Amino acid sequence: MSEYLKIYEVGVRDGLQNEQQLVKTDEKLRLVKGLVAAGMQHIELTSFVHPKAVPQMADANEIMATAVSQYPDQEFIGIVFNQRGYDRAIAAGCTSMAFGVAVSDSFSESNTRMSSQRAYEITCDLMRQAKRDGIWTRIYVMTAWVCPFEGQINPYKTIAMTEMLYELGADELSIADTIGHAHPLQVGRLMEELGKRTDMSKLAVHLHDTQALGLANATTALQAGVRIIDSSVGGLGGCPFAPGAAGNLATEDLVFAAYKMGFGTGVDFDALWGVITDLERMIGRPAGGRIKAWWEAQCRIPPSVKFG
Repeated sequence: MSEYLKIYEVGVRDGLQNEQQLVKTDEKLRLVKGLVAAGMQHIELTSFVHPKAVPQMADANEIMATAVSQYPDQEFIGIVFNQRGYDRAIAAGCTSMAFGVAVSDSFSESNTRMSSQRAYEITCDLMRQAKRDGIWTRIYVMTAWVCPFEGQINPYKTIAMTEMLYELGADELSIADTIGHAHPLQVGRLMEELGKRTDMSKLAVHLHDTQALGLANATTALQAGVRIIDSSVGGLGGCPFAPGAAGNLATEDLVFAAYKMGFGTGVDFDALWGVITDLERMIGRPAGGRIKAWWEAQCRIPPSVKFG
């Protein structure tokens, strides 16, 4: 039996949030249906932010409530940055939440209009409430390697922030290459160090493919012992508040690489490509990771190749 790699799908939230063309709620739900059918078990669904800040997330309440009702055994995660967002998430039936604190003050101010220290304090409050309410929790450590405004981040600053957040007792900590400018050696070294200081089984990496290093960075994270990796179907993504951030690591690239390296993912690769085809119609342009050209040339999985 192969070792298991948990894939945390961010396409519905992080993948769509930067799309200029608004995606209708029923289309998002169709995307969710396809991802669930393809075997994605952990889906970051939406962000409970003000619709003026991120118009694509204006239907957060509706999409969360509907998805939870349709798939009661599925894990759907909502992003929350403040008390208002937390209350909305609870009202929508959200039972898994992700919070976030940036290592960089400049990015924190741009993303949430508060300092990193203030974001940490709010996260402490939200974590206390989440534990009281029985909510599964994840915390993003944003700009862990590079900030779009401050440049390279001192790794010891990231380590210090991660250790502080780890003490809050979240179920997962996702170390984020927010704009996709980290390189494989940086990723491997930092994750190895964090694994020594925290619990590696709770650490994830959130990677973008801005400089074509997403999969290489994922590989060094795997070598360091990480077994949770964020990715976005079709390689969609970007952040409205992070200049230069391009698409996320593509889920299909990660699933295929995992298969080649002997990791199980539980994802049906054929079904995943059906989702990507539908996604292209949805956004009105081509989508797909680096494996796309090879995969389309093959037309189908050879009989000897089995994913999952």
